[in-house]
Amino acid sequence: MNIANRLTLLRIILTFVFMFFLFCHGLWAKVLSLAIFIFAALSDFFDGRIAHKKNMVTDFGKLMDPIADKILVLAAFTAFVQMQLIDAWMFVIIVSREILITSLRLFALNKGKVLSASKTGKHKTISQMVAIFYILGFIVLKEVMLAFFTWNPAWENFFRNSIYILMLLTVGLTLYSGFHYLWENRKIITRL
Repeated sequence: MNIANRLTLLRIILTFVFMFFLFCHGLWAKVLSLAIFIFAALSDFFDGRIAHKKNMVTDFGKLMDPIADKILVLAAFTAFVQMQLIDAWMFVIIVSREILITSLRLFALNKGKVLSASKTGKHKTISQMVAIFYILGFIVLKEVMLAFFTWNPAWENFFRNSIYILMLLTVGLTLYSGFHYLWENRKIITRL
């Protein structure tokens, strides 16, 4: 197994470590969860670059890289639903799109076709990552303020409203990328 594929598998493992610290109490646990998420997100950037630069692109990597992304992203959104930071319907749309596209890719793979991630899918992933970083930043900021200063309820309202707006944009891009992916691969889909 090459280094790019090892980084992909590491991202899956880091997801569980990230979740553990996110649900631990205290400022340092939240800071550590943010740091782990940042490292996991960077591993996505580096595994792709390494694979392309060193000609290590494999079918395993084409399939598992987006799945590792989905595991990391969906774990974060699941946590945010449980923490009541995002609405459950937003999560349902995101996870439904991911299940549909991943199922399609697995079905195509079973028929000997490898469907790579599309550009709109990568933009969708970036928008989801931005939303996750913003929400994690809010969680850490609130913990810092509660630990060392004071937390103003007006700040809570501002962040919750801005999270809602950001998630609306993210959900919209998630839907668009899903429909675009299906349209782009319509000829392959009809042959399966």
